[in-house]
Formats: sequence, structure tokens, C-alpha cells
Amino acid sequence: MSASLLPAIRKSGLEIHAGILAGCLLIAPAFAAEQENIQQKPHVEESGQKVQEKKAKPPAKPTYYVQYRSSGLTLQSDPPRYVKQANQTWLKDQGWQDVDWLDLGVEIRARYEYINNDFRKKTETIDEPFQLRSRLYAAIKNKFDPLRATFEFQDSRRYNSQYPDTNLEVNKTEFIQGYGELYFKDALGKDDLGTNRPLSLRYGRHAFELTDKRLIARNEFRNTTNNFQGIRALLGSKNSDWQADFFAFNPIVRFMDQTDKANDAQWFYGAKFDLRKWSKIVTFQPYYYLLQQNGSKMKYASSGAFATAADKKDREIHTAGLRAYGIVADTGLDWDLNYLKQWGEDGGLNQDSYGYNMEAGYTFGNHAWKPRFMANMGYASGDANLTDQTSQRFEGLFGFARPWSHSNYIKMENIRAVKLRGEFSPTANLKIDFGYSWYDLASATDRWAASGYRDTSGKSGKEIGQEFDILARFPVTKYLSMVAGYSYFMAGDFAEAQSQKQQPGRDNDTHYVWIDAMVVAF
Repeated sequence: MSASLLPAIRKSGLEIHAGILAGCLLIAPAFAAEQENIQQKPHVEESGQKVQEKKAKPPAKPTYYVQYRSSGLTLQSDPPRYVKQANQTWLKDQGWQDVDWLDLGVEIRARYEYINNDFRKKTETIDEPFQLRSRLYAAIKNKFDPLRATFEFQDSRRYNSQYPDTNLEVNKTEFIQGYGELYFKDALGKDDLGTNRPLSLRYGRHAFELTDKRLIARNEFRNTTNNFQGIRALLGSKNSDWQADFFAFNPIVRFMDQTDKANDAQWFYGAKFDLRKWSKIVTFQPYYYLLQQNGSKMKYASSGAFATAADKKDREIHTAGLRAYGIVADTGLDWDLNYLKQWGEDGGLNQDSYGYNMEAGYTFGNHAWKPRFMANMGYASGDANLTDQTSQRFEGLFGFARPWSHSNYIKMENIRAVKLRGEFSPTANLKIDFGYSWYDLASATDRWAASGYRDTSGKSGKEIGQEFDILARFPVTKYLSMVAGYSYFMAGDFAEAQSQKQQPGRDNDTHYVWIDAMVVAF
């Protein structure tokens, strides 16, 4: 193919996807208004008098589940939030009022970004990429129980960037989920509140999140999604007094332009429990994960590129942790603690690392804006000595970096972070949160993971930098929502020294702006 044709093809693809998005943005408000009119339309009694339909909401069933208030850590639901039961959507007015056995979802997200001086890149530039992510979801339940099936399709693309695409932004036409399920509604009896404890056995491809997302996450902000292939067993439910999750997976290697493949060289095992019997005071989440890698079988790196000699190493990383969180009665106080320990073997080195996160918050429940303020401290150890036979660098597994930094500069590796945040809702539909963070290396001789910068002498210090961020979320209609965010990063001594070595005269600040438009069908 002629190189001169490539820009035209890329431009054509961008115009097609932009046209799809624009159409959705134009149609969604009118469609939403029409659906709301249908839902609010009064019915006519036999006497001819119009009466507005009103359905009394059943009283909430008591549950052991308590939702934590920790900032940015809310898990994606199962099924995802953009999914609805067919007879609870506008399809019920199209003859689907009895279809309670089908879950459906369609979601399109478009994101514009402006990034000035990205420290993850070798030189100072301005980049303005446009990212598009489309999802389709369908699941059959109840109809053929205990047999069930779930499918989730995703297409992720990026346009207009100065940098080569990676599988963090691009993964075309893939099933991120596709599994068969055996579901037994009350196989494990009921708890003291009368809630069923089901048993679910799932086999196939999975995308999900656990605990606080720092080790296992779908990565909802990122344009592509972590997923796995194998078997998963779920015991109990979100609302029951206890719940357990067991799995044995091959992680999926994402390829940008070809079919994704399970990584046969890696196995990821896990067990996680939720103990909610005392949830009015505390919920406990003990967990254990094991990542095993056979270096001789490694064909691909996590980036999708062919594995190098450095990738082809044997690994056995054990991770054990305990998370506990709670809300202190009616005081407005909440707290969240998580401690993790890792051990094992990493390419001939002994693994000996640890991490923790601590958060405390206060919500002004009597204020109309429901403001919440919190303080958080997080830590993940870094390698202290290049010459010994031990690695203290924490392994972040398949986690979500977003809770650490809105600039995407921080991962759960060699980091000490202190964060202050505030959240409030000035109107029923507008949510705003803002924060200020301080970032330092846990070990001055180990790397800053996002940038790859490292000073093995430790003379550049530990200070990565400070960051201010603000985020606004607001729905435009029932089917269209927007998110706008801004992050300002100020380089510290370490980041400044290392970046100046790479490009003398480089700016010490980063400005990052992003705008999301999300369209859903239901």
C-alpha cells in the first residue's frame, strides 16, 4: 500500500467514527425526551378519565452489603452499569415487556485529550489524540437455568496522535467477555436476612474487578480492557453475609490488529473473600493471588510484541492481602485500610515486597451538596539494591493506576503517595471532585515506572512531583453523559533531573485535559 494513502485512510476512518458519534450525540437528546414522554404518558381508565401512572416502590430489602466511600475505587458492576434487563428498558413498549431473561447493553465513548509535555515520552511535545471505544453486551439468564451465557464485545481505536499506537489505546473488534455459566440460585442456602447464597461456575473469557481495583481491574478509564481466559467460581452474592471468588486464568494478550490470544506461559490463580457479618462496623476482604510464568513458553510480552530475552524469565509471585473498610455509624466518618505482602521468585531473584493504602474521609450529610473530604496515603515498595539477590519492587499485577494519579503517571510500584481530595454535588446531576497529591519514590535507586527514569546512584533524590486535578461529571440526557477533567503536574527534583538529562531545557510541568462523551442505548 502506498505510504501516501495512509493519512487519507486514517482520516477517512476518523471521519466515519466521528460521524457515528455525532449522530449519536444528536439523536440521543431527542430520543431521551421521547422515551421520557412515553414513560410519563397518562393512561385512560374505562370512565375516560386520564390518570397518571404511579408505581409504589417496594421497601428496600435488608442487606449485609455496605458500599465504601473511598474515592475512585467503586467497582464496575456485574453486569456493567450500561447494561439493563430488556423489559426494564424502552423495549418494553415495543412488545418486550415479558423479556426478563435477557440483559442488553450498548455503549459508545469518545474522548478528546490535550497533553502538553508528557513525561512518559522522551521529548516535550503537545499531543491531541481522539479515542473511541464501543461496547456491546448480551447475556441470557433465567430462561434455561442453570445454563446461562454472557458476551461482551469491544472495539477500541485512537486517532490523531503523534505517537505510535499501543495496546493500551487500540484493540480492534474483540470479545472481552464470552463465557458459559452454571448458576444455582440458592445452592448455599440463605443468610440470616433471608438472602440467597447462589453458586456460579463460569468458563471462558472474563473481564472484572476485585477489592479496590489496584491489583485486578477492567481499567475503565483506559481505552482497552484487561481480561482473562479460564474458570471462575463465585459463591454467595453481593448482598449476602459472605461471598467468595476463586479463579484459575491465563491472562489475555491484546493485539491491536489481530485476534487476542490467551498467554499459555502465564497462569493467574486467586481466592478472595468478603466477610460482611459485621458490616455495620467493618467489612473484611482477605485475598490471595499467585502469578506463575514459564519463561521458556513466553511468545509475547504484555505489550503484544514478541517476547525479548528479558521477558523470558521464570516467575512465581505470591500476593496475600487484607482489606478492611467501614462507615462509623451516623458520624459521617469512613475509613479504608489495605495491606499487601508479596514473596516468591522473579527471574532468579527472591521477591520480597509490600504495599499498603490508608484512607479516612468525612461526609457532611446535612449539607445539600453532600461534600466529602478525605486523606489518603499509599505505598508500594521499590528495589533497594541492584547487586543483591532480592527484588523489593512491588508487582502491580493487572491493576488500575487511576486511583493513584489522574495524570496517569503513577503505578503501584516504587511509590509513596499522599493525597487530599474533596467531592461535592452542587446540583442533583453535577458531581465535582478535586485533589492535590504528593508523589515520591519509595526507593531512590529504583525506577519511576511510568516514565522509565532511573538513577541507580540515588543522587537525583526521591521527589517525583505534585499534582492538582479536578473532574466534573454530568448527564446531558438519560442516554448521554459527559465528563471533563484537568490535571496539572509539577515535576519534583527526581523528575526534573532525569528529564533534563534526556532533553535539556525541557519544561517541568504537564497540562492534561480530557473530555468524555458517553452514549448508551438503554
